[in-house]
Amino acid sequence: RAGTRTSPIDGGNLNRSFPGRPDGTVTQKIADYFTRTLLPLADIVLDFHSGGRTLDFVPFAAAHILPDKAQEAAGFAAVAAFAAPYSMRMLEIDAVGMYDTTAETLGKVFVTTELGGGGTATARTAGIAARGVANVLKHAGILAGPLQPAPTRWLDMPSGDCFAFAEDDGMIEYRVDLGDAVRAGDVLARIHSIGRTGLAPVEIRASLDGMLVARHSPGLVKAGDCAAVVGCPVD
Repeated sequence: RAGTRTSPIDGGNLNRSFPGRPDGTVTQKIADYFTRTLLPLADIVLDFHSGGRTLDFVPFAAAHILPDKAQEAAGFAAVAAFAAPYSMRMLEIDAVGMYDTTAETLGKVFVTTELGGGGTATARTAGIAARGVANVLKHAGILAGPLQPAPTRWLDMPSGDCFAFAEDDGMIEYRVDLGDAVRAGDVLARIHSIGRTGLAPVEIRASLDGMLVARHSPGLVKAGDCAAVVGCPVD
């Protein structure tokens, strides 16, 4: 009911609390239960996400680029089965404490999603989720029946250059929309100061060619906020 990323009980962020502690806070105890009790029972893990209140994404399913290439290939096969409009080879820039990291360390096939954002869901994203989970369960042999195929476009995240962060507080004006193609050097957005008039806006530019796959959702940003993510289409 709190509708927040962090627990109203102890302020903990569950997806930054793994592997957890059996003698820790409530959030750490929940993470520990997942790590030591639930995850060992699983072969495949499907973790639903969206951009929350601060980000909006093109709808994609993703698996991580991993050192274990057999585990990586199994993850990408499950992503292909999910059949979201976009499929991502994901690179995490800060994986410490995440559920993803713990599941993958335990050798599990891990699939995650970013299905829209802005603190809400749409009929389209809910439909993508329902079809995707059924497809993954069939792919894993848990449900019987044929998969429901759908077109998907594969995207890659080759480096941290995919991410662009706000360097100033202000009101953000986007110059491209989600799904638009961009080239390195293109202006993705401009941040206008709301504290002083007459200042030139600060430009946020793409560092590589690709398409805009995520953007900040509220109109106001703070320094350090993720302003944009560029994914690279895989031909």
